[in-house]
Amino acid sequence: MNSEDSYDQYLDTRNLSCPLPLLKAKQCLNTLSIGQVLFVQTTDPGSWNDFASYAELSKHQLVSRKKLGNTFHFLLQKGE
Repeated sequence: MNSEDSYDQYLDTRNLSCPLPLLKAKQCLNTLSIGQVLFVQTTDPGSWNDFASYAELSKHQLVSRKKLGNTFHFLLQKGE
């Protein structure tokens, strides 16, 4: 595990436009085991709502989200 709280996989989607950050995160989540955490970094402002909506509609949990300057950080935990 790494810092930024703690996570199992890191995904850098900075400089990618909607819907690519969320699509790449979905692909990455498919490779993780249940309970593992994905840390996603993006610069797409639309991702703030996209990731929250996705977590509400999916089996995955949005553990945290924060904005640091022009970068957004998300921790998603894979659900069952």
